[in-house]
Amino acid sequence: MSSYKIEAGTAQHIGNRPRQCDRTALFTGARAPGYVLAVLSDGVAGSAASEQVLHTAKQVFDQFKPGDQASIARMEQLLHEIVHETHLIIKMNNVAAQSEAQASFVGMVLSPHGQAVWAHVGDSRLYRFSNGHCADRTSDAAYVEHLAASDKVPLEAARNHRKSKLLLNLLGNSRKEPFVTIGHHTGLAAGDAFLLCSDGLWHFFTDAELATVIARSTPRQASEMLISKAGERSEGKGGNCTMAIVKLVQPVQEAG
Repeated sequence: MSSYKIEAGTAQHIGNRPRQCDRTALFTGARAPGYVLAVLSDGVAGSAASEQVLHTAKQVFDQFKPGDQASIARMEQLLHEIVHETHLIIKMNNVAAQSEAQASFVGMVLSPHGQAVWAHVGDSRLYRFSNGHCADRTSDAAYVEHLAASDKVPLEAARNHRKSKLLLNLLGNSRKEPFVTIGHHTGLAAGDAFLLCSDGLWHFFTDAELATVIARSTPRQASEMLISKAGERSEGKGGNCTMAIVKLVQPVQEAG
């Protein structure tokens, strides 16, 4: 029996933008009892690409069969499959529609065996918290090193890669294949928590602030506080703000 139960939720706010291009969702495995997939995507040039991320993620996850106990490698493979298939579909859709829709990706799989595996492409983030402290988060460090090493891009140019469409790390980019960063953690326990969010949220908070709010609140309360504070700090000029929060909490003990 698991030593924790899952509390989770999603939330978003349009900010000062004319439309909401972010998408996020939480899925349970159709063929993988006890497994949970959290996905978030920030769409570029509309919501078509971010909607495709969620659609493909659900389709791939519905076919996922972990066996008796999925290995970390198998869960990593699942996330790579989601990224690869979504990237191909978005590119094909762009050709048909003569558009340039693209999207970031951050996804996480939780197993019923205390394992978490995550992947990200682009500037959306995943944070892992442990008992009110930030224990890990995704970053562009690996991608910058990849650009400098494999693409022979000068280090300073790699660090400023968002300023160049040729270097943009997004699903649907016809110029470059997406660079996927993978992370994992085992031995999950009550007190652990995860936040997936778009840059319209993380831009306005320190790691410590996010850790404190999520530790002290339910996912719904935390999302309401964070959206309100992001709006205040952006002075009404913030962009789309979207998040998915997954908390592992102590189960309520039944009276014997």
